[in-house]
Amino acid sequence: MTALNLAKPDDLDRLMPLVTAFHAEEGVNLDEDARRAAIQPLLDGSPHGAIYLIGPGRAPIGYIVITFGWSIEFGGLEGLVDEFFIRPGVRGRGIGSEVLRQLPKALGAAGVKALHLEVAHDNTRALQLYKRLRFEPQENYMLMSRKI
Repeated sequence: MTALNLAKPDDLDRLMPLVTAFHAEEGVNLDEDARRAAIQPLLDGSPHGAIYLIGPGRAPIGYIVITFGWSIEFGGLEGLVDEFFIRPGVRGRGIGSEVLRQLPKALGAAGVKALHLEVAHDNTRALQLYKRLRFEPQENYMLMSRKI
């Protein structure tokens, strides 16, 4: 079973290269100071989210960020997979599936009622994985964003 460990402040230096690699893949344009400023509160125990390291604590192979909100429709606390990254060299080995099987159990035990994630319409590999793991598209909704 792949280890899934809650990231702590002393994990920042192990986490940063993973986040930087994910942002490079996804075209997220943040400088390192902004990236650190966004990550640090989650490592410090912010109630708004959590970061889990995937794999061995000393040499993680990925990470997943969950942020928290409240939903009347889903009956309470909800989680959103904000970022999910596994190093390219170890992809395709079932690690992502394993993480997404473990995480809902742990979050459910903590009172989370629903877990959401975003996926590009053309990312067929991820879509198949998420559907296999019982994530359902919300056909009547479209995520819209406004930077403030």
